[in-house]
Amino acid sequence: MIRLTVLYPKTNSSQFDLAYYLDKHIPLVKERLTPFGLTGVNLNEALAGGDALPPYAMITFLEFNNTDELDKGMGTHGGELLGDIPNFTDVQPLTQVVRVL
Repeated sequence: MIRLTVLYPKTNSSQFDLAYYLDKHIPLVKERLTPFGLTGVNLNEALAGGDALPPYAMITFLEFNNTDELDKGMGTHGGELLGDIPNFTDVQPLTQVVRVL
């Protein structure tokens, strides 16, 4: 299995609209990428611990069977999905592709 990990950094001034993300962005991701092999989405909302900010507001995992599926899906719809990011956050997400062992 291949996993695209998307990390949304958290700072004192960053904004993250969780309602938009859950109600609009994630359904868009599923609609666009499922035909290309998206098999799962795992959402992880960060919680503050004491006075410390978490390093990320959200960590999302998008799962595919192989990198070809991921590449085809993002090659077709990546521009649209990335273009939606300013609708829910003012930070640039970090991404990493991993193979799940």
